[in-house]
Amino acid sequence: MPLLTLNRVDFRVGGPRLLDGIDLAIEAGERIALIGRNGAGKSTLLKLIAGELLPDDGERRLETGVRVARLEQEVPAHLEGSIYEVVADGLGTIGHDIAEFHHLSHADEIDMEALGRVQSRIDAADGWRLEARVEATLTRLGLDGEQAFSAQSGGLKRRVLLARAFVAEPQILLLDEPTNHLDIAAIEALEAALLDYKGAIVFVTHDRRFLKALATRIVEIDRGSLSSWPGDWANYLRRQEERAHAEAQENAKFDKLLAQEEVWIRQGIKARRTRDEGRVRRLEAMRRERTERRDKTGNVRMALAEGQQSGRKVIETKGLTFAHGDKLLVRDLDLTVMRGDRIGLIGPNGSGKTTLIKLLLGDLAPQAGEVKQGTGLQVAYFDQYRMALREDWNALDNVSQGADFVEVGGTRKHVMGYLQDFLFTPERARAPIHKLSGGERNRLLLARLFAQPSNLLVMDEPTNDLDVETLELLEELLGDYPGTLLLVSHDRDFIDAVATSTLVMEGEGRVGDYVGGYTDWLRQRPATSLAATAGAVAKPAASSASSIPAATDVATPVPVPAGVAMPKRKLGFKEQRELEALPGRIEALENELAELTATLSAPGFYAKDATMQATHHARMVAVQAELDAVYARWTALDA
Repeated sequence: MPLLTLNRVDFRVGGPRLLDGIDLAIEAGERIALIGRNGAGKSTLLKLIAGELLPDDGERRLETGVRVARLEQEVPAHLEGSIYEVVADGLGTIGHDIAEFHHLSHADEIDMEALGRVQSRIDAADGWRLEARVEATLTRLGLDGEQAFSAQSGGLKRRVLLARAFVAEPQILLLDEPTNHLDIAAIEALEAALLDYKGAIVFVTHDRRFLKALATRIVEIDRGSLSSWPGDWANYLRRQEERAHAEAQENAKFDKLLAQEEVWIRQGIKARRTRDEGRVRRLEAMRRERTERRDKTGNVRMALAEGQQSGRKVIETKGLTFAHGDKLLVRDLDLTVMRGDRIGLIGPNGSGKTTLIKLLLGDLAPQAGEVKQGTGLQVAYFDQYRMALREDWNALDNVSQGADFVEVGGTRKHVMGYLQDFLFTPERARAPIHKLSGGERNRLLLARLFAQPSNLLVMDEPTNDLDVETLELLEELLGDYPGTLLLVSHDRDFIDAVATSTLVMEGEGRVGDYVGGYTDWLRQRPATSLAATAGAVAKPAASSASSIPAATDVATPVPVPAGVAMPKRKLGFKEQRELEALPGRIEALENELAELTATLSAPGFYAKDATMQATHHARMVAVQAELDAVYARWTALDA
């Protein structure tokens, strides 16, 4: 029996129905990825599931005793108090009592009368086991309950809100963009915890690798309707393409028939006298159907305003060093950025990625060493905190800044038409900034950024809140950008698609320089890399129904003494032959892994007997392990 069911639910926010007669059943243990374009209604659907919104029509049925908890997309402004109090708030009324007891018992002067009253309420509700759960949740997430919630960074606030959702041990956990502001280590630890979670999960995410790792079912919101796609992301993509093709053919057939009927109804007097009244009624029905058809929202059309060509050498550093208080962020960095480089920056929150960007741009002065910038630089900066948007202006004013036209991609466009390329209707373009969703604000910032001529593009966390289609278009655009790109992102797939090299904040001021994207760095990284930087996955608690990532121990790497070069050994004859054969072996293993994955996603695979399924999965694991070993051997010999 489903934990929760939505039957024929309608919901409207002006204009056409955002959700139009949808049905959804959530079963125990499944992990549903909710996808759709920005503004399609994903967050609204989560609120309907949570019971925070009531449908205009239809029914929400929740099984008796089922608890639902939701992680919001944005950090609520009303949350105050200590981290302990915010987490305990996830338990409802008894949580308020537990938080009050904690506050009273930790005060400098203890009010014994008030403490006794709240202790009695907790006793009556058998709440002490819940108090122990709050403490365990804080410990496992590495949170200091005594610190003020308002004083924390965006990433830490998200961890606190995750703890608040986890602590209630809900049977249905709703997560709206849970990876926003989390670094790669935290994202992978969250993946591990959710894979071990025993309840049902419904989640919205822009992180495709996170989605692929978790989803057992894809539910898509498209023009007010829901469609369900059992299986993983690869199966969804294949089936979606088939559906889009069938829908296009059906619409074309319908439109052709409608055009023929319109010709018939406009025939001469004789034809109108003898026309079939039933046929007339059918035509009127077809007209209504065509009017009500909601065509698929178009894709964002992006183009960059290109600046003049910069000098060949864009930025050069020698011995660059910078510390914040006692924390050394960058130490003795020698770096040369050439025109056309696309560099991804990887590292935990607080490791100094944004600081390094500001040092390279000259916004911060180094404490030691030097930074030299090349000639003719035109910098466009995408700020992770969206500070470039003026809150007292609407979307149109933020892009136009008083001008009627922008020059983009060699074409002069009216500002309103340019904003329509970023899916802003005239009404949304004139709406106040505070009325825009997170995805709309991000698209607006991209529109403003791309209208600015540049040859050095700096993007600090640009992927938050963007839908998958827009992400893929942004990847394609950045791949064709003729200038230089500096990219800070925790989106592993995005870095792989865009970056040609990576700078990794490895701790104690070390900045590693690697060829390729995130996956390439995983293969090249030294064995002594920081566990947090490598995306170490925390061990979930074995017995908890809502397993939570534990704080990870970080191994400190042993640095190579300055000025000591590691000698490069010459390969022997057999080793040289082995090195030459490895690319072919890698290709063969990758092809086999691709075939095994395709078979796994094929319809009917899970209709096979359990033994065949187990054999197939075992072979996939073996091939992946062999591929990893071959890559490691190739890296060792090539070095």
